[in-house]
Amino acid sequence: MDAAATFRSAVSDLSAGMDQQRESRPEIAFDDQPPPRKLAPYAAAIGATVNEPSAVPDADTEIGWGSFVLLYDPAGQDGWGGPFRMIAYVRAELDPEIAADPLIGQVGWSWLTEALDTRTAGYRQVSGTVTRVVTEGFGAKEGQPVDTEFELRASWSPVTTSTGAPRDLDRHIAAWCDALCAACGLPPLPPGVSALRPPRSRRRP
Repeated sequence: MDAAATFRSAVSDLSAGMDQQRESRPEIAFDDQPPPRKLAPYAAAIGATVNEPSAVPDADTEIGWGSFVLLYDPAGQDGWGGPFRMIAYVRAELDPEIAADPLIGQVGWSWLTEALDTRTAGYRQVSGTVTRVVTEGFGAKEGQPVDTEFELRASWSPVTTSTGAPRDLDRHIAAWCDALCAACGLPPLPPGVSALRPPRSRRRP
């Protein structure tokens, strides 16, 4: 199988994973995004918005956002551990009391790694960051409530078959969705993963 065909097959698996998540997690809405052009010869990207499960239709119910990028370089790249690489982003509103917890970074990172351990056949070279974003108003906006958000950025490589194709891409999508929902405080969650308290609704900026 040539490189283009290998990537098309991987994108098909990616789409199958989204279809599975649409059925099991109706609170998540997916959309296609422009893929990055300079990171690899082949790339695909999707976005996700998490809504409150019991929300009134057409109401302002977005509580979390994320993106998932699939990169493919047949020659591989330094630090990848294989020809495929995934980049995931998770953002959710965070209660200020939770944001003040010094362990929130470790807990937030565990949402992803435990989901990958539970869902996938394996992964390599995982790395990333967890950030707490605090927005305060000053001057004319001094009375504005303080907003706190959780952000996770991560990348990892899937285990590949003898032909170089990635294994279980649908399960990697599921792991990303698990981490996204955990950040938003939504069940179901993999065993051993703790959820935040449900966040406040706020319109996506």
